[in-house]
Amino acid sequence: MATSLGNNTYNRQNWEDADFPILCQTCLGENPYIRMTKEKYGKECKICARPFTVFRWCPGTRMRFKKTEVCQTCSKMKNVCQTCLLDLEYGLPIQVRDTGLSVKEDIPRSDVNKEYYTQNMEREIANSDGTRPVGQLGKATSSSDMLLKLARTTPYYKRNRPHICSFWVKGECKRGEECPYRHEKPTDPDDPLADQNIKDRYYGINDPVADKLLKRASTMPRLDPPDDKSITTLYIGGLGDTVTDGDLKSHFYQFGEIRTITIVQRQQCAFIQFATRQSAEMAAEKSFNKLIINGRRLTVKWGR
Repeated sequence: MATSLGNNTYNRQNWEDADFPILCQTCLGENPYIRMTKEKYGKECKICARPFTVFRWCPGTRMRFKKTEVCQTCSKMKNVCQTCLLDLEYGLPIQVRDTGLSVKEDIPRSDVNKEYYTQNMEREIANSDGTRPVGQLGKATSSSDMLLKLARTTPYYKRNRPHICSFWVKGECKRGEECPYRHEKPTDPDDPLADQNIKDRYYGINDPVADKLLKRASTMPRLDPPDDKSITTLYIGGLGDTVTDGDLKSHFYQFGEIRTITIVQRQQCAFIQFATRQSAEMAAEKSFNKLIINGRRLTVKWGR
């Protein structure tokens, strides 16, 4: 890209010049020794269309070269990776994250409004300490239980694999093992995951990956509180011989005042009665499907 201003209306002060990209662990790759090329004002951002510094690198052996797709301002506005546009904290699409946090942030689409909005967000980013996201995302109070269940905890390096060789699919590839592309059968072209758009991913609309994850979240088992508001008792099953009432009290006391803890040794279960319904609901929500005490996974249900 030519960097001469000429009669261009761009203000070069708004052109981004960075020393290192904002990347997730997956896109960066597993090799701690990595070599990157840096091209100043190499391309325009695919969201705000402003020139920015493009980084290009190979994340590992037999992987495809990757490069940054959006500028760092757009990345910080949504707290996403500059390459895959997935959330840096949870590794999830923006649509899933915003649904889990109940965040709705409408970014302008027209050129003039988008430029004005971006300048305001740049000012807010400059005034922040850089440890928290900005905008509506930074005002979100706490994480969602759904996000914690869906979040990717380890890097998924298969996402960096080369694309499928189109010549091999047609039976015409003559490079054999030297071919830098994958020799695999392609997925079904009617698969919705085969049609992904970077702008839909960024704005959080019509993202097929997000739709798949949200459907998975809707089918996850959950513990709904009973209609009878007078019930404040939780059933804890699978205690075994190692879990005592002291262990149960030390875990559940953080959610509120406990009236009684009754252990039925023959059935290897316990009933915990809270002083308030709010404490019982919080304990059920935080403990369901993830309560492990003394190495035993315990069952959590509402008492009758």
